[in-house]
Amino acid sequence: GDNDTNEGLLATVTVCLTLTAKKMAVKNCLVKNLEAVETLGSTSTICSDKTGTLTQNRMTVAHISFDGKIFETSTDPMATKRDDFDHDSESFRALFRVGTLCNKASFQPGQSDVPILKRDTIGDASESAILKYTEKNGDVFQGKAAEGARVLDERKKYPNVADIPFNSTNKY
Repeated sequence: GDNDTNEGLLATVTVCLTLTAKKMAVKNCLVKNLEAVETLGSTSTICSDKTGTLTQNRMTVAHISFDGKIFETSTDPMATKRDDFDHDSESFRALFRVGTLCNKASFQPGQSDVPILKRDTIGDASESAILKYTEKNGDVFQGKAAEGARVLDERKKYPNVADIPFNSTNKY
């Protein structure tokens, strides 16, 4: 009856997840628990890099996506040329504002002589990378604040009133 189906379901799901974990292990992906495999199955985008994020807690914005396209960004700390896409696009400006305002990272004080992409930050690696990108390209803001204060000036215009931390149960 229905009870036999219910009892067999757990075993079937466990076997499927275990087989998936084994397939992932062949590709050098270590699965610590089977629930991780289930969560991974509902994932649409995975962001990763091989440039020291895990070992050095350092990350850089190398690509951005808006208007249905992916654009490469400069990761050279000494570059002065603008990235090759429409900085006046409404979508880019919205993405840029979100990267600026929905970000808790900040720069360590006393680094005005250090190139922006090499500055030390307070915050996690991904938010720090976004902070550096937005500060470096912050001339898109209408205030045209001096380099090094662009993000800070923009945040002053739109103060944070509340935070809802990410929750893996709700997935937001």
